Amino acid sequence: MSDRRTFLQGSLASLATGMGGPPTPASANPAHRQVIGAVRREDTIVRLGGLGDGYKMTLRPDGTQLVVVNDGPGWNNPPTTFYNTRLWTLSGNPPAPRFAMLPGYPDLDRDARPDAPRYYGHGVIQVGQRIYQFVATHDAAQDRPQRWRGAKLILSDDGGTTWRNRDGTTPVVWEDWAEQRRGPFTFFDEPDGTLSLLTFLQQMRGQPAAPGGWLTLYGLDGNTDGRMNHLLLLRAPVDAVTDRAAYRFFAGRDAIGQPIWSADIAARRPVHRFPRGWVNHANLFPGDLVVESWLPSVVYNAPLGVYMMASAGIGVGADGTEFGRSSYFGLWVAHAPWGPWRQIHEEAAWCPGGDQHARAYAPQIAPGWIAADGRSFWLVWSDLRGIRAFGHDEALLDAALAKASTPAERATIETRFLQQYMPGFSFNAQRVDLRLAPA
Repeated sequence: MSDRRTFLQGSLASLATGMGGPPTPASANPAHRQVIGAVRREDTIVRLGGLGDGYKMTLRPDGTQLVVVNDGPGWNNPPTTFYNTRLWTLSGNPPAPRFAMLPGYPDLDRDARPDAPRYYGHGVIQVGQRIYQFVATHDAAQDRPQRWRGAKLILSDDGGTTWRNRDGTTPVVWEDWAEQRRGPFTFFDEPDGTLSLLTFLQQMRGQPAAPGGWLTLYGLDGNTDGRMNHLLLLRAPVDAVTDRAAYRFFAGRDAIGQPIWSADIAARRPVHRFPRGWVNHANLFPGDLVVESWLPSVVYNAPLGVYMMASAGIGVGADGTEFGRSSYFGLWVAHAPWGPWRQIHEEAAWCPGGDQHARAYAPQIAPGWIAADGRSFWLVWSDLRGIRAFGHDEALLDAALAKASTPAERATIETRFLQQYMPGFSFNAQRVDLRLAPA
């Protein structure tokens, strides 16, 4: 372990020393050449603890990052409760970054609302002291897997100390079933649940969070295969993100390849299509959600002048359920947010560390961990290896939870079960090196 730590510290030297100021503009960088491939450095894998998944990230003005953690207590040890979604701060670099719970975030304690809708944290971005986050919710179906239904925007004007709804009211309201509607939600009951799952385009260190005064987002066009693998693009003025009428949707390209923007959501067109066959249509857990396949992570690599995207498809089992086989993993690059996106890396069986049983999930490019020269970055993911065995033995967990009398006791029991069955259900990271065309 000490040898690996020494290696990692050396490999991070250029990253750490380049974080003090803005990166070299692409036009002035002699290494500005076409990106032709990527290599996941298996010898750099670090397991950074915590419990949960999701891990959407954004840079803060002070150089730290915000991390979204879903379905877990995060790095609380011992766990105090089992959060549906929570924001954490991340400071420092691999192999030893530091995590802390963001004070003031509106807690969504899953155990306190067992029969209420769940809200899962997705796209988050900080612009100055203002933080925007979209959280996704689902329908109440009982006769089929539940599907994504809408996206709710919450925001903070003071760096995360206090939070409000998109209409300016506070505290944040986690609407119950009968209260869910357009108004509290930016997108709700759109066709097939389109744009329920949203993520912001991120910028690396030294770049403005809202270039040209716009915030750019990516979303998925539904819940089913053939729709969930369609990537949508939309944007809003940074000072009007709370106004649904201010959003503009990518509606195709004109004769010279420039984007066409429309205020009409019905005019939306995919900006990219991921491969079909990687969206489950049944669930391991009865009445649970369809898994979020193809959640993108997009970051602008300023030194190389390219937009980088990582995404993964869920390995569907023969019975149509999730994580029946290894996930699909891909990396793409483009010279504009609207593409065209060119694939530089593909794995039909994504097995970090060579683990053939891995069920790696939701890869994220850490915007604060991109090297100063743009030639490498750190990829983050959660691994749900063991989830099928966990599903088979879920009755054991239910029996144990029935004996608990406090949220902390319940969180401790659930944490132990998850760690036993899914030891990789945590914050995993590794360096990815980009291959450039010869000069």
